[in-house]
Amino acid sequence: MTNFYSFHGTVTAISDFFTGQNGENEGCTKLFTVQNEMGAVVNFVVTPSTYFVEHEMIVEGDRVTGYYDGDLPTILIYPPQYHALVMVKDNPNQNVKVDYFNNQLISSDGQLQLNLSSFTQMLLTNGQFFSKYPANRDLIVIYGPSTRSIPAQTTPYQIIILC
Repeated sequence: MTNFYSFHGTVTAISDFFTGQNGENEGCTKLFTVQNEMGAVVNFVVTPSTYFVEHEMIVEGDRVTGYYDGDLPTILIYPPQYHALVMVKDNPNQNVKVDYFNNQLISSDGQLQLNLSSFTQMLLTNGQFFSKYPANRDLIVIYGPSTRSIPAQTTPYQIIILC
């Protein structure tokens, strides 16, 4: 179970991130600088293993949400720097929740409950179908409308399982 934290804002810069390794991996890691409406800034280290929802290409000026493991130690610098696990480009036609969902498919914060249908597409991060019940896992849930109850209930369009 990953303790997902997020930061939402506008990408103000994208640059190569030097990892100290020369050769074949050079240029494979990026640094995304993201600033929110309050002026707070976060740097996300984006690696080839970072999952981009809908495989969206992100450029400077895009509004994004970056998810990272809140339990991992971080270096004490400003702006803070986190290893991005999942990046989501804003899309007004969909909602995205990245969280751990229990055996009743309720998110760890208790804010969202999933109701699966035969139309809910369940995939692994590599694009292959997932055939098991997605409970008790870290999930990326892409959904539209939800109820106004607590927890809100929705039938997701797509679930990406973070194995």
